[in-house]
Amino acid sequence: MDKLRRYILSNLSILFFSIFLPLFAIASVIFMIKLATYTAVIQLSLVEMGKLYLFVVPELLFYTLPIAFVVGGALALYRLSNDNEMVVVFSLGISPLFIARVLAVPALLLSILLFVNFVVVTPYIKIISANFLEKKRAEAKFNLTASEFGHHFGDWMLFINKSDIQSRVFGDVVLFNKAMHEEILIKAEKAELINKKGVLQLRLDNGESYSYNNDLLRTMQFKTGYINDKLTTDPMIYRNTLDYWTNNELRERKDQRFITNTLLSLFPLLSVFLVIALGIVHARHQKRWIYLWLFLSIIVFYAAAIITQQWLGFHTIWVVTLVWLIVTYSFYKRLVGSRF
Repeated sequence: MDKLRRYILSNLSILFFSIFLPLFAIASVIFMIKLATYTAVIQLSLVEMGKLYLFVVPELLFYTLPIAFVVGGALALYRLSNDNEMVVVFSLGISPLFIARVLAVPALLLSILLFVNFVVVTPYIKIISANFLEKKRAEAKFNLTASEFGHHFGDWMLFINKSDIQSRVFGDVVLFNKAMHEEILIKAEKAELINKKGVLQLRLDNGESYSYNNDLLRTMQFKTGYINDKLTTDPMIYRNTLDYWTNNELRERKDQRFITNTLLSLFPLLSVFLVIALGIVHARHQKRWIYLWLFLSIIVFYAAAIITQQWLGFHTIWVVTLVWLIVTYSFYKRLVGSRF
């Protein structure tokens, strides 16, 4: 029995990875296309693009792993059936329920992993990613270039004659500030834009400062000076998992996501009987449209998880779970249980 269990799981793993890797690659390409749209608004280095990709990896895994498991499991059993290996197994008196128990173990582990992923990992990663993009959008407002028109830098008007966008170094810089009782004019040979923990600093080198009003003119030469301006961002705060799912911020959206993702995380475990019903056939007498049935099954389950909650709310979880188990077990009894 132990050798048979290992043999079934080895075939499952081969088909699982052959399905999962292309699915994950396609999902990654789709995200990369989406990532390219960000570059139209913000400047991203190669390292920052890699960081954003890592942020989305848990979500990509959540949507590709359950599909890969169900499809891979059904195809693994289907291939063994076409090689008449399943017929030999059942002729030895081994029940199809043994196959169900073998598949239930990795299915349970995968469902637990997916549940932890969307409950614990994904919320934290989403907040980090959203704050990172918000920060980059705020920085994009300070993409300063040489221009005959000035730029706003806090309360200052900034005029740049020379610029190097990549290194954020500027030359022949003039700043002007009209305060309540005096006006200030600063001229510097060189300026560098620095982001220091959410505070933008304009470092000025080798310059002169002029401040004047109706009565007095003051001048000052300096070697290095700094002008600060805070980024206008409103970062989201992550305290802990329980606080994220229980606070009232985006309450309706969180409820929908929790219901849908709970069912999607249970999909591998709930579909064990479906995998056996579609995968085990008698090669001589049964020909099943396995790819069509797998496609329709995935569509129906995902649609039920998303659409049904409009009427049932949180009851969707147990209703869809119960109905899916009854339907898939009925298929299993009719197509496999009564024949082998």
